[in-house]
Amino acid sequence: MKLIVGLGNPGREYEMTRHNLGFLLIDRLFERAGGRRFRNESNAKIVEVTLADTRVLLVKPQTFMNLSGDAARPLLEHYGEAEPANLIVSCDDVALPFGTIRARARGSAGGQKGLKSIIERLGTQEFARVRLGVKPEHPVNDLTSFVLSTIPKRDRETLDHALERAADAIEMILTEGVERAMALFNERVKPVNEM
Repeated sequence: MKLIVGLGNPGREYEMTRHNLGFLLIDRLFERAGGRRFRNESNAKIVEVTLADTRVLLVKPQTFMNLSGDAARPLLEHYGEAEPANLIVSCDDVALPFGTIRARARGSAGGQKGLKSIIERLGTQEFARVRLGVKPEHPVNDLTSFVLSTIPKRDRETLDHALERAADAIEMILTEGVERAMALFNERVKPVNEM
């Protein structure tokens, strides 16, 4: 079975923060699939659904971001035959502009602590991921406070569009593979000196 793990922090106070875009994407996929309800298992909220004609396990770790691998590893071992190829992780990315998504077949954590935890617990970087941009539009003094702050109402339409595109990208990864999703959904981000 494929596992789609969205990264975030549990608790009502984190629900609409930038750091919880992984959870928000899981909720969007849950709605698309007409999921019934999540259950608790292995320090996570999980639900089995059919998405793009594929049985998948949607996962929201409840360990807090920095320990996401503690929830992801036992679930991958139990449901995904311990195969990193059966894992897709979704998370926020402070290097990408807000509203941008980027699919990748593998790679480093790039400073994202939830991804870092999963890479450490699995002992590999060889799993697909879909990142959602949350880069601030202006310099910020405290990046942690920024990603843990609530997404302003003025940005909710952009967020909704990004979640739809990210959900489409996940479905394409399931049906046609991550390379096809990368070709269709990844946007070139201009370096600062080109802007």
